[in-house]
Amino acid sequence: MDFSRFFFIVLARYKLILLTLVVTISTTLIVSLSLPKSYKSSATLLLTYKGIDPVSGSVIAAHLSPGFMATQIDVIKSSRTALMVIDQLRLDQSDVVKKQHEDSNSELSLRDWLANFLLRNVDVETSRDSSVIGIGYKGPDPMFAAAMANAFANAYQEISIRLTVEPSQKAATYFTDQLNVLRERLETAQRKLTEYQQEKGIIDVDYRLDAETKRLDELSRQLIFAQADLMGTVPEGENNSAGESTSIARNAMINNLRLSLVQAETKFSEISQRIGSNHPMYGASKADVDKLRAELNRYIRTTKNTAINQESEIRAALEEQKAKVLTLNRSRNELLLLAREVEGAQQAYNTAMQRLNQTSLEGQANLSTVSILDAAKVPDRPDSPKIILNTVLSVILGTLLGLGIGLLAEMIDRRVRSAEDLIDILQVPVLGVIKRGIPKPKRLQIGWPRLLRKGTA
Repeated sequence: MDFSRFFFIVLARYKLILLTLVVTISTTLIVSLSLPKSYKSSATLLLTYKGIDPVSGSVIAAHLSPGFMATQIDVIKSSRTALMVIDQLRLDQSDVVKKQHEDSNSELSLRDWLANFLLRNVDVETSRDSSVIGIGYKGPDPMFAAAMANAFANAYQEISIRLTVEPSQKAATYFTDQLNVLRERLETAQRKLTEYQQEKGIIDVDYRLDAETKRLDELSRQLIFAQADLMGTVPEGENNSAGESTSIARNAMINNLRLSLVQAETKFSEISQRIGSNHPMYGASKADVDKLRAELNRYIRTTKNTAINQESEIRAALEEQKAKVLTLNRSRNELLLLAREVEGAQQAYNTAMQRLNQTSLEGQANLSTVSILDAAKVPDRPDSPKIILNTVLSVILGTLLGLGIGLLAEMIDRRVRSAEDLIDILQVPVLGVIKRGIPKPKRLQIGWPRLLRKGTA
């Protein structure tokens, strides 16, 4: 169907279309005027909310969350907010409300039924890029609508405080319990550290370990010198006979005995050359040599045994000192672990104490993050029904409905409106079109020749 056919159908069915339009507009006006008037009052609030985790203490900009405003809408339309409004205005104590609840035959309690009734009339408006929220309430009484809008704004402000304070109060209770546990843990760790220090006799583990390590190094050097004495090694710049230990070579008594022995042997050699073996001087000189040699050997053996015993004692003392140092190392490691445990317990206790003080302050704060910009005012005009808007919509709807009814009537009672309709129906070409009526210009062209013929006759 082209526009020309549609235009012909509209011209042919214009009465039906106009009738439908008039009926639609009239019905809309009658219904709009018969509906009860409803008034709407709105209160405007500003949100400056910052999300604070009461456990970790981290601050999160709540406005960055995409669901922040949707969450606030849900909070406003929650039953808890409605119940707070009921408590503020004492609506559940009204006899009229009780009578309406009884007539409704609802299975809900009076407070729940009233909360649902109030929430059905609450309208919350938000902006995408703004922190301003509008809370509106619709009702047949303008004063009641304004009072309810302000009551919901005040209730939401109070709810925002409670939603901030209650988690902090619960966190404070949690930190109090944890603080007792951490205190016991700290006391236990300190007790273990003290008992371990008393048991091991350690006051300053680092200083004592350094002293014992120095003693171990000193014993190691003494053992090296003792072994060098036994092996006959002497420091640079000193002389020593082959095979003699340093302690023997340095012994003054042994050196004196050697000198005396050399002199006695020299004297004995001279006497043996001059006199015979049976001479008394020969026997006395030989006895002196033997006596000095025996005494020298005795001193050498004593000195050597003393050096061996000294080396053994130093070795034993070194092994004992090694074991002592190793024990001190183990004790130090265990003591460091206990000290770190005490340090960790102390740090955890201090952190919990700091968080407890912070959450206690937050739990006692009554600062609201919601500010009321504009309180709801009593409306002077009803919000609904909107007669002008309904009339405009009825004109549009009536026009579309009239055109639809006209097309439906044309489909039911099909008429030939143009030559194209004949071609579509008969499937034959149209040779000519006889128009209804003769145009005025053609009547004038036909009339003038007739007048001229009458005049000439």
